[in-house]
Amino acid sequence: MRMPTSFTVVPVEDGGKSSRGHDSDENNVLREEDEEGPGDGNPKESSPFINNTDNDKGTLYDGKNMALFEEEMDSNPMVSSLLSNLANYTNLTQGVREHEEADEEEGAKKKAVTSPQMGTFIGVYLPCLQNILGVILFLRMTWIVGTAGILETFIIVAMCCTCTMLTAISMSAIATNGVVPAGGSYYMISRSLGPEFGGAVGLCFYLGTTFAGAMYILGTIEILLTYIVPNAAIFKAEDKEHEAEALLNNMRVYGTCCLALMSIVVFVGVKYVNKLALVFLACVVLSILAIYAGVIKTIFEPPDFPICLLGNRSLQNHNFDKCLKTEEIDNVTVTTQLWGLFCDGPSLNASCNDYFRDNEVTQVQGIPGLLSGVISENMWSAYGPSGMLVEKINFPSRPATNTSQDVYMPYVVNDIATFFTLLVGIYFPSVTGIMAGSNRSGDLRDAQKSIPIGTILAIATTTFIYLSCVVLFGACIDGTVLRDKFGDSVKGNLVIGTLSWPSPWVIVIGSFFSCCGAGLQSLTGAPRLLQAIARDGIVPFLEVFGHGKANGEPTWALLLTAAICETGILIASLDAVAPILSMFFLMCYLFVNLACALQTLLRTPNWRPRFKFYHWALSFLGMSLCLALMFISSWYYALVAMMIAGCIYKYIEYRGAEKEWGDGIRGLSLNAARYALMRLEEAPPHTKNWRPQVMVLLNVDSEMSVKHPRLLSFTTQLKAGKGLTIVGNVLEGTYLTKETEAKRAETNIKSAMSAEKTKGFCHVVVSSNLRDGFSYLIQSAGLGGMKHNTVLMAWPGTWKQSNDPQSWRNFIETIRETTAAHQALLVAKNVDSFPTNQDRLGEGTIDVWWIVHDGGMLMLLPFLLRQHKVWRKCKMRIFTVAQMDDNSIQMKKDLQTFLYHLRLDAEVEVVEMHDSDISAFTYEKTLVMEQRSQMLKQMQLSRTEREREAQLIHDRNTASHAAMNDKADAAPERVHMTWTKEKFFTERNRHRVEPNANMGVRDLFNMKPEWESLNQSNVRRMHTAVKLNEVVVNKSQGAHLVLLNMPGPPRNRGGDENYMEFLEVLLEGLNRVLLVRGGGREVITIYS
Repeated sequence: MRMPTSFTVVPVEDGGKSSRGHDSDENNVLREEDEEGPGDGNPKESSPFINNTDNDKGTLYDGKNMALFEEEMDSNPMVSSLLSNLANYTNLTQGVREHEEADEEEGAKKKAVTSPQMGTFIGVYLPCLQNILGVILFLRMTWIVGTAGILETFIIVAMCCTCTMLTAISMSAIATNGVVPAGGSYYMISRSLGPEFGGAVGLCFYLGTTFAGAMYILGTIEILLTYIVPNAAIFKAEDKEHEAEALLNNMRVYGTCCLALMSIVVFVGVKYVNKLALVFLACVVLSILAIYAGVIKTIFEPPDFPICLLGNRSLQNHNFDKCLKTEEIDNVTVTTQLWGLFCDGPSLNASCNDYFRDNEVTQVQGIPGLLSGVISENMWSAYGPSGMLVEKINFPSRPATNTSQDVYMPYVVNDIATFFTLLVGIYFPSVTGIMAGSNRSGDLRDAQKSIPIGTILAIATTTFIYLSCVVLFGACIDGTVLRDKFGDSVKGNLVIGTLSWPSPWVIVIGSFFSCCGAGLQSLTGAPRLLQAIARDGIVPFLEVFGHGKANGEPTWALLLTAAICETGILIASLDAVAPILSMFFLMCYLFVNLACALQTLLRTPNWRPRFKFYHWALSFLGMSLCLALMFISSWYYALVAMMIAGCIYKYIEYRGAEKEWGDGIRGLSLNAARYALMRLEEAPPHTKNWRPQVMVLLNVDSEMSVKHPRLLSFTTQLKAGKGLTIVGNVLEGTYLTKETEAKRAETNIKSAMSAEKTKGFCHVVVSSNLRDGFSYLIQSAGLGGMKHNTVLMAWPGTWKQSNDPQSWRNFIETIRETTAAHQALLVAKNVDSFPTNQDRLGEGTIDVWWIVHDGGMLMLLPFLLRQHKVWRKCKMRIFTVAQMDDNSIQMKKDLQTFLYHLRLDAEVEVVEMHDSDISAFTYEKTLVMEQRSQMLKQMQLSRTEREREAQLIHDRNTASHAAMNDKADAAPERVHMTWTKEKFFTERNRHRVEPNANMGVRDLFNMKPEWESLNQSNVRRMHTAVKLNEVVVNKSQGAHLVLLNMPGPPRNRGGDENYMEFLEVLLEGLNRVLLVRGGGREVITIYS
């Protein structure tokens, strides 16, 4: 039930307080402000609602009554202005506008736009009627009835007409949901299903219309050469078996000439075609009336069209005048012309064909009439192979002993093999043409009322005509005549013409002009459809066809249309061309139904059609019927048509221009995404399904360009297009002041992602400080179950030279926050030296240094990297560290077994790290580090001087984040931890009891006094960093990539500056390093 909507217009008085001069001043002020206002730069579709033209500025409001809304009126129209523009809005006629209409001398007279005045009958009903009724009805309908029988033909017609009726209901809903500009069905589908589907189906509809032109031209030539002037044939067969080939060659020659002539007519002046449309329509209507008149006449006086039967075989009634073997002339028995066709000579003793000798010649009426009872004979099908003789059912005859000579005899035969599905494909083009009304929506007085009524009435009318013709043809015409495709048995007359009244020539001439007109209209409409697609810019290689003559005539599109049409004409057979265009039309209708069903089910807010008698179930039924008819007609043509549409779809998807038309596929994607997100549990996935869902923390420079694009390359190589990728960036400031920079940064990041083939989302946050911005990203990026579980960032390579003391603190705080959020952390050192996506690394290794158990991240990452072609040739090596009390041989065996169960191929090596004295180098490193830290704490300087003095600063260039277990905080003895959890707990407890057990005995004689005051915890940590670095550099300096456990930051924030120094020492001398810190959960399993 629709809610009634009422409008009340309330006049607002100015109160006489403002004068006109004051008004004009205010208008001038408004005009100046408007001129300075920045635009949003977004292109908009042509719409009556966008009405703030330069001429309107300054006249948006008068006086002070609306002063409260001054700011809004700078960008939004007043209601009065909006309604005025809506009233003046007209969707101009989509008919062809000739250049002559815009001549200079008459331009002034013709500039006034007249509102369209066409009603339902003239504007929709008659054009649809003219387009639907055509060549198949006149040339093939009787043959289909005779071959398939009345019952099966009734089923064929009912299926096809039901399909078009359901499509018309869907089309009516779409066409009344707003204005449909030029392009008709293409516009409807593209705006409902998006540019990819729109382009694919639009081009299919274009090909269908083009092949329809070829079919109409072939029909025109068939009528001309078979029924009007048979002597005009250039190729003539000397014997009967070559007649079909000669006919095809004649069709090719005459068809090409006809196509050239029609193309010239269309090129020179389409207005003549439009003016003749009424004449062509009159021909169709008169022909239909002549058929019905002839049927009624057969009740009282059947027409005299005798056919000659030899036995039960129908004979071609061309080369003999009497249906007799012999006749008496002056009491002398002489042979007839028919005798000469079957015997060696005219004498009675001549040797004759066996079948001719054994059977009698009989003459029966070809049109016995409506009340003759012939309907019972024509009820059933009579399919057969090519060359099968046309025989009268239930008629006496003696079978032939030798059939080898039948092909040379003047029998009526099947020219092609016949079966049910073939006839469906041949018949379907006779129900196309239902889009004629929607293509003329701009010429209608009330398009939203006329299109549904006119189209549905036209389909109902034509369905009645077709169904009644099936029954009437079967009830009036003998079966042998019905199965005679070219009317050979009735002296070469058009079979449907034999039934018409007052003369067969009414149908012959009417159908000839009807086919001519339909061909011309196809050659007129198809280029314009191609031009509409080309001008939309969604198919780049078609752009040339968007251009034309100065008056807009699509010259190049017409040439292409003629070339494609010529391929149809070279096929030369109407029966072979019809199924081809059936495929393209059926595909178009299928997507019209899909568009309606999709919009209805999605309940998009803009889906408010005036036509209310539609339902998604009807649309789905229509869609299913279209698909079924495609495969019934010709499964291989159906597959080819789908493949063509699929190729166009993928081409537009990858190469076409980005278009946002508010289409249903976007809505469907949104609904599907929402459904999937609701189903996706927010809990972490099972270990078997775990993969890194990466948040990449990028930094941009002052120009808002990406600093480390190789970070995106590495993400692409790690992800291979799978899973979630979010690329985040933080700008310092407020959103109101940084909005433009944020948009520019987002655009640049998206460009870099596209260049590096990184599939994911971009998220730029503006925050008062970087620390909070990174925190917001880590906490809030993602949606529902689609959240990141891994953070990837670059190592701050210039942290010592940084002028900002806060930058490296941000880096460490980011590590702490990823740990708190239970997210994994990847930190890439020297990321600019990482390979690009175009590089192919040769033989080499990816080295994994497995120091502490991190849930298996270290094992999983090389496996994922090696799936990408950049790293495919690299081998994986796993190093683990053993100490004095570890059995290194057993460790290696255990690790190999573990990797075998994990299905990972890797070399295993256990590195033994013996207890050793802490070297002087370690003490010196620790001393320098602590002195620098003390200097910062003791110097009471301004912040600026402190930043200049202390060089322990992190550079903002490499904003990257990471996370790791707190397990590495403890003593350096834990460096030997292996993959076994049990051993991990044992070792941890042992070291808690003996915190200094692994500390080397210092040489007291070599001790320097300043070393005594050093923090022993820092010394131990530095010792671990130095020793581990020596081992890693020794083993892995030549590796393509080194993966290493990342120690966690100290719990006490006072030691943050020392932490950066420890990591720097640990990574010294290594080129490509990926520090890995697990997220606190298992990510790899031995189970299936």
